Amino acid sequence: MAERPSAAASGRDPLELLEHVFGYRAFRGPQQAIIESLVDGRDALVLMPTGGGKSLCYQIPALLRDGVGIVVSPLIALMQDQVEALRQLGVRAAFLNSSLEAREAFEVESQLLDGALDLLYVAPERLLTGRFLDLLEQAPIALFAIDEAHCVSQWGHDFRPEYRQLDVLHERWPAVPRIALTATADPRTREEIAERLGLRDAERFVSSFDRPNIRYRVEAKQNGRKQLLGFLDRHRGESGIVYCLSRKGVEATAEMLVGEGLNALPYHAGMPANERALNQRRFLREDGIVMVATIAFGMGIDKPDVRFVAHMNLPKSVEGYYQETGRAGRDGEAAEAWLCYGLQDVVLLSQMIQQGEAGDERKRIERGKLDALLGFAESTRCRRALLLGAFGEPFEGPCGNCDNCLEPPRTWDATAAAQQALSCVYRSGQRFGVAHLIDILRGSESDKLRQYGHDQLSTFGIGRDIDANRWRSLFRQLLAAGLLEVDAEGYGGLHLTAAARPLLRGEARFEARFEEVRRGRPGRDGARQKAAPVQLDDPEAQARFERLRSARARLARAQNVPAYVIFHDATLRAIAEADPDSLHQLAGISGVGDAKLERYGAAMIEALQEAGEE
Repeated sequence: MAERPSAAASGRDPLELLEHVFGYRAFRGPQQAIIESLVDGRDALVLMPTGGGKSLCYQIPALLRDGVGIVVSPLIALMQDQVEALRQLGVRAAFLNSSLEAREAFEVESQLLDGALDLLYVAPERLLTGRFLDLLEQAPIALFAIDEAHCVSQWGHDFRPEYRQLDVLHERWPAVPRIALTATADPRTREEIAERLGLRDAERFVSSFDRPNIRYRVEAKQNGRKQLLGFLDRHRGESGIVYCLSRKGVEATAEMLVGEGLNALPYHAGMPANERALNQRRFLREDGIVMVATIAFGMGIDKPDVRFVAHMNLPKSVEGYYQETGRAGRDGEAAEAWLCYGLQDVVLLSQMIQQGEAGDERKRIERGKLDALLGFAESTRCRRALLLGAFGEPFEGPCGNCDNCLEPPRTWDATAAAQQALSCVYRSGQRFGVAHLIDILRGSESDKLRQYGHDQLSTFGIGRDIDANRWRSLFRQLLAAGLLEVDAEGYGGLHLTAAARPLLRGEARFEARFEEVRRGRPGRDGARQKAAPVQLDDPEAQARFERLRSARARLARAQNVPAYVIFHDATLRAIAEADPDSLHQLAGISGVGDAKLERYGAAMIEALQEAGEE
């Protein structure tokens, strides 16, 4: 099918483009206001959660304004996915990055100069070269879109130094509107984006950061392997991501999952580049793959049907956790974010911060971010309220879709036990780790205790009636409450803070979460059966959905593109439920634009007819 002519020359309005090109009947949230602002030539700073429709906010204005929209994007995979999706819609889109051969790059540059592109995606490193900036001087520019704008923040979790040089766009093209977009920015980061990119006067559009379709769960690590398998048993046959802190952890976890019959792949920066690229490509294009990865994997992953994100270790910050969990459920369907962590994660991350090359101020901020995330993990409050509060968004709760709301944790008066724990830290010299402190409290007869004379301390054996798991939980909660700190410069020992004094003096109480002991693998019975990605109430609609899904897979394989580039699961579900018997009826379904109707309409109707004949 021939690509459509430039929309700018067609005189279309935003709603007409939304319906006929993208297949949607109405804008969501502030999308229309953002689009109108850019079309009118004004700058915009947009904060919108993953899956909220950020891309449309610059794609439609780029089609409506004269010239080409230049999109600054940090990752090759994101550019390729976006361009593939746009071309499916008949939009003239291309990318420039290191994956192209010289001949291919020259062809894209020629299209740019000939006015044959509506959108061009480019990495910041290439954009900032003198040659490319001079090339842009020769082409009419509709707008500049700076995606993943939080990368400009030196205090953020994903700092990219090139982003701080993007103020050159405003200096060289002051009349061209700019839009900076991110799904992850606390109030401090927002101000830094505005300052560094020269967007002080830009109109700000801040959507809710809430992702109500994601269920948040946090577990204390007791047997990480069994706990992960128990979690994954609920998601057999679904696509998801498992994050590990180390490369070694990635390799071991992926190998273990393969041994358990799961289709798991590893991904970390220590792997050969071609192997990483192949695994990422498989994850994007195939159903039911579990990607086991370090945080080197993820930013810009545009796969809408990721049904879960699991963390096997504590992330470094609330912002990082939010961004990583936000890769689940981009299609708006139900998804789950699961975190399993232990006290050793806190010690290790504290040591990594202390031993890093950053200055003292940066280290102080990173420790504060880690403390905030530990507080989130140990809290008995609504997870969603805590998460949104970190981004300055009030949320009273309960949300009804997190572990603390669904199964309110029991608490106990841990005042006496907390005093014993703090006293043990002090009397043993404030330089030992949790395992040693618990041995003292429980009266272990170990040689190490006798070596240090700790079997003679007044706290020796005073906590025999509390098991080791409960002590570990209490120490984590004392850390989360700021009564203890990790000695990151030493060997991970604990020491008291000034905040511990009132409790030690008997002037304060300490209420603690009662940690439930996890046993076995929940949900294992029958879990080997492959789960359907979408379950419809009507069995006939479910059969139609499966037929449509098979047809979509064939079309995707034929073009070597991800299945979701053809149609999202949400669109297939809408088609299955509506059961249209003509192209005219199919055209009225959300997600079916003119180009996709022409390309795939007949195949979808045929799949529905086959389902009806079964």
